[in-house]
Amino acid sequence: MASPGAAIVRAVVRADFDQWLPLWQGYNAFYGRSGDTALPADITHMTWARFFDAYEPVHALVAERDGRLVGLTHYLFHRTTIRIEPTCYLQDLFTAHEQRGTGVGRALISAVCERAKLAGSTRVYWLTHESNKTAMKLYDQVAQLSGFVVYRRQL
Repeated sequence: MASPGAAIVRAVVRADFDQWLPLWQGYNAFYGRSGDTALPADITHMTWARFFDAYEPVHALVAERDGRLVGLTHYLFHRTTIRIEPTCYLQDLFTAHEQRGTGVGRALISAVCERAKLAGSTRVYWLTHESNKTAMKLYDQVAQLSGFVVYRRQL
């Protein structure tokens, strides 16, 4: 049982949309996707719908504190050529600004890792921007930096 005021991590439910949306928008704004560069609404709505589609490999967890959502994480499972079991990619992680440093991010990462274990995965990985020094302080405590550099090409 969590102590009073402690964050509880749980699966997202449809009724969470109105509280999830500002967190999602905050996450996207952090990565420069706001204003003129904001994600189109259809992407947000499709992302939300995928969480509730049993045929989609995309999942969402939220952190709730005192009846209010204070963080989110989205993760998915995929195949790889170097493992038989599925690999878990923690795609999005965001904590409300006023909640940073309170253990919400760590709790969300731990919850994804637990769900990955239940799915038979032996690895969870994620990316962050090199400028995200605050988050990297936490990541350095809970995971190992792989050393890989990411390249991408727009098509």
